Amino acid sequence: MKKVIFPIFLVALILSCSSTRQNSTNDVAVQTPEVVGTNPTIYGNTITAEELKEMLYVYASDEFEGRETGEPGQKKAVNYLKEQYMNMGIASPLSGDDYFQEVPLEKQKLPEVAISINGTEFKNYEDYIAIGSAASTTIDASEIVYAGYGIEDENYSSYKNLDVKGKVVLIKSGEPKNADGTYVTSGTKETTKWVNGRQARASKGNVAKEKGAKAIILMDDNDSFKRLAYYYEAASKSSNAGRISLKSNEAELYQFLVTEKLGKALYAKILDDAAPKTIQTSISIDVKGNSEEVSSENVVAFIKGTDFPNEIVVISAHLDHEGIKNGEVYNGADDDGSGTIAILEIAEAFKKAADAGHGPKRSILFLHVTGEEKGLLGSKYYTDYDPIFPLENTVANLNIDMIGRIDPKRNGDRNYIYLIGSDKLSTDLHKLSETVNKKYTNITLDYTYNDENDPNRFYYRSDHYNFAKNNIPIIFYFNGTHADYHKPSDTPDKIEYDLLENRTRLVFYTAWEVANRANKVVVDKAQEVN
Repeated sequence: MKKVIFPIFLVALILSCSSTRQNSTNDVAVQTPEVVGTNPTIYGNTITAEELKEMLYVYASDEFEGRETGEPGQKKAVNYLKEQYMNMGIASPLSGDDYFQEVPLEKQKLPEVAISINGTEFKNYEDYIAIGSAASTTIDASEIVYAGYGIEDENYSSYKNLDVKGKVVLIKSGEPKNADGTYVTSGTKETTKWVNGRQARASKGNVAKEKGAKAIILMDDNDSFKRLAYYYEAASKSSNAGRISLKSNEAELYQFLVTEKLGKALYAKILDDAAPKTIQTSISIDVKGNSEEVSSENVVAFIKGTDFPNEIVVISAHLDHEGIKNGEVYNGADDDGSGTIAILEIAEAFKKAADAGHGPKRSILFLHVTGEEKGLLGSKYYTDYDPIFPLENTVANLNIDMIGRIDPKRNGDRNYIYLIGSDKLSTDLHKLSETVNKKYTNITLDYTYNDENDPNRFYYRSDHYNFAKNNIPIIFYFNGTHADYHKPSDTPDKIEYDLLENRTRLVFYTAWEVANRANKVVVDKAQEVN
């Protein structure tokens, strides 16, 4: 990135002429009304396709090895980001030259498990599998609690008058139906969360955990069990297999998926009976956990606000990608190299403004999160475990994840961006976003994926969601998927740099308005926080 220093006298001259100055790229002649005397296009114009391209060819190069969480390439990436902020003179919100928020992760491999019932040994991957990963433990019980379908819903409860705290709970897959073939919880024939595969296992597991169960044994249909067992057994034999997750001190719920054979060994009438009850039986479960610590970090930089320094605007993107698979580097130029270097250019623009005496009224946190590809881990750690600034002081989150390419569905319409979530929590932020775009960038704002019924569920699939679930207004900027999504062919030569420039400027101008307006963004659609 080339640093351009505006002499003070030149900045003053430009500001004095701001009412007639035209932005040749975006045809803009007016400043944001609430920031009297300052034309943000002076700083927005420093965001250029040339600098974005120069940085992205470094950040998404083979040298960075696909930036997989905890791997050497990711370490190169975070050090690159730190170096850029230090070169720009943008401070860390932590201390000195410490730009890293350590995120405690662990790689959990499949545990070794042995299960016996009334003295009969059952076989791993043939009769049962441990769902997910687990810490070592031994469970010996002389009784279990049978909870039928394991459902807790306003229309149907498997846990009424049932105490499962500290107990082993047996449930079966599926959901009961009404006489007309509709599901009891929904009254429709559409598959519900209690029936739909992985979602059903998670939903039933979450209920059992909330009820205080120690372990859950879910009897699946044999065909479904065999498909999943094949995958798990193959993963157990791979030296690289394992799920990266946040380290947690919470009590763990042990979950086992079992066959009809094992289910019937625990309760012979399990197929025909859904009535909850306590069953006298002898069950022994021995789990030997298999996990290792993973070192990773978020990168943070900070420009302090002049008028409302305790109010924070967060601009985020994820720094990680898929790493190296089968010898091929997954460069992740669009996902999310584009968002990462966009933040660097936005940060530089804000720093130039601050150096010229026009720093933001509210503070700006530039947040590069790790582990997005592993389950939004870095942003979850920031919001749920260790927010550097109190969430109640966080005004908004502008999240950038893939803004350098064109969705084939757009049929040649290049000048667009998908916006997701801008109206979910704040009508104010949504209107602000549209006004800023019309004034400065004139990009087509496409809300296709903002639909509540969007089957892609993109609203829940990037780092903004961890802010949104805490009632912090968000905007997710996204170009959509393409043929190179999550493939080694997502390379910097395929980026549309003129689009990347204009989209980055849109985020900058939106952040400028959010940070500098007289009143902070109003949250008028707050949701119940779990």
